[in-house]
Amino acid sequence: MSFEHMPLVEALPADWRAGRFVGRIDSGAGPTPIMVRDGAVFDMSRVAPTVSALISARAFDGGAPIGDVADIATSHVLSPIDLHCVKAAGVTFAVSALERVIEERARGDQARAAEVRERLESVLGGSLRAVVPGSAEAAALKSALIADGMWSQYLEVAIGPDAEIFTKSPVLSTVPLNAPVGIRSDSTWNNPEPEVVLVADGHGVAVGATLGNDVNLRDFEGRSALLLGKAKDNTASCALGPLIRVFGDDFTMDDVRAADIALTITGEDGYVLEGASTMREISRDPEELLRQAMSEHHYPDGLVLFCGTLFAPTQDRDEPGRGFTHKVGDVVRISSARLGTLTNPVTTSRDAPAWDYGIGALMHNLAARGLLA
Repeated sequence: MSFEHMPLVEALPADWRAGRFVGRIDSGAGPTPIMVRDGAVFDMSRVAPTVSALISARAFDGGAPIGDVADIATSHVLSPIDLHCVKAAGVTFAVSALERVIEERARGDQARAAEVRERLESVLGGSLRAVVPGSAEAAALKSALIADGMWSQYLEVAIGPDAEIFTKSPVLSTVPLNAPVGIRSDSTWNNPEPEVVLVADGHGVAVGATLGNDVNLRDFEGRSALLLGKAKDNTASCALGPLIRVFGDDFTMDDVRAADIALTITGEDGYVLEGASTMREISRDPEELLRQAMSEHHYPDGLVLFCGTLFAPTQDRDEPGRGFTHKVGDVVRISSARLGTLTNPVTTSRDAPAWDYGIGALMHNLAARGLLA
């Protein structure tokens, strides 16, 4: 079955009938907030014109019935968020912290990664996994690593008191289920980052969660941490979906804390890579990451927060010792039992569909439909 004709229900978790989900579709008239409740889809645009407003008001009841989930093709599904700021936490797992240090010391050179990895693992082993960020033990480990000449800015955010929080992409720029996800055309070392994404209201209170792909350019960021913005924020470089699962009796923050995320990458060349990430190994609690993301900021329309990933592929693709990097045509499939499946084919950011529907276009559309009265 092609992506275009795939029904939305195939991307939802097995227990979707027990949950409540928020998302958006292109109704023909324009972007339309929807709720999935009890097996049915409801147009919520007359309840709240945006997903941001729907979440802030906790307006999850009502709406106009528009059919069964099986009747909604994924070709009509948009990214499940609209006016939310898109934030991300980095280096939140010990394995990913080591990989960032490897990128830094290899200066973005994929060929040197295996050598650096071997040296670093011989010094650290698995000692990072048990370290509580900001603790006395973390401070002692930092002192020891400095003395050995092995300290890194990435280890600072991995085990120091302050998490790495950055803006991943602009408002309304995220791409949905089955849309192409973009890698910079001039990147030669990159990978997907399968993550759980918290969805919060304007007060920083988590309302639900979804899945995301925080595409990572290992060569750019490895050359310099100051290239983070260029590495992270490119056309189609941030995917979210399929829908937001709203917290309630059936799904809570504890389900997020226990979530397992599976990843499969299938290439047109027959290459297959499978990986997994588990939120059980995250170094900071999701609520703590959200607290640090809020910090002294205000997000009146709410925010989403990528929680980071354990996944860091080292499996060789073409040449021994060069690890993994994407090729155009790869299909990335990210899934979790309580959140469903996010699938995206890979293209370059240069060749991805242009992002040309911004906040101004959305406001004009909503006004023309009489939804802002």
